[in-house]
Amino acid sequence: MRPRRLVTFGATLLTLALARDTGAGQPPARPDPRDADRRRMVEGQLRARDITDARVLEAMQKVPRHQFVPESQLASAYDDAPLFIGHGQTISQPYIVAFMTQALRVQPDSVVLEIGTGSGYQAAVLSELARTVYTIEIIEPLATQAQATLTALGYRNITVRHGNGYSGWPEHAPYDRIIVTAAPDTIPPALVDQLKVGGLLAIPVGTGEQHLRILRKTPAGLETVTTLPVRFVPMTGKP
Repeated sequence: MRPRRLVTFGATLLTLALARDTGAGQPPARPDPRDADRRRMVEGQLRARDITDARVLEAMQKVPRHQFVPESQLASAYDDAPLFIGHGQTISQPYIVAFMTQALRVQPDSVVLEIGTGSGYQAAVLSELARTVYTIEIIEPLATQAQATLTALGYRNITVRHGNGYSGWPEHAPYDRIIVTAAPDTIPPALVDQLKVGGLLAIPVGTGEQHLRILRKTPAGLETVTTLPVRFVPMTGKP
């Protein structure tokens, strides 16, 4: 698995309006020809492992993963593997997306910060569960493409920003949940500062040997909820 790499750029705000359009007078939705592919993904790759949260499974079933990959990868959109999305980056394996999402225990009123937008797929999954998602991508063309994809799909509770994830997004802090999709040497202090007490942080940490750490913020600091050995690209773009 090769999650997205973050590199250094200046910060440019790319604002989205996101949530589904369901107003009266809308034409009936067309059947999705990839619905069966998603169902097989959910049943074979997620439910058959350790993904048990019904809301997460429903979100993974609903979000059209094939809309977040390049045309050259369409045939593999629902494979049990990461896929290249350009700029040397990938869309993460469906299981990893579901595992991190489930571990965060996102609630309907949660405000979530994502570091590493990539294609926008993880943000779309989170948006099905949360009230608001703020997501930062340091590669500007990916941020722009993710914005376009999410807008076209009708999401209206996501805001995309091009910027340095090490700094977080203090304007909208504190966050109920924070998710990071590249591995820093140590946990960025800004992210800890911007997490609510009682909030959860999902982040891969380490060089060489890495562990995905699920952490809860307490008045005394961070406590570990669970860990999982992983292999992510290094997080770059330190302030």
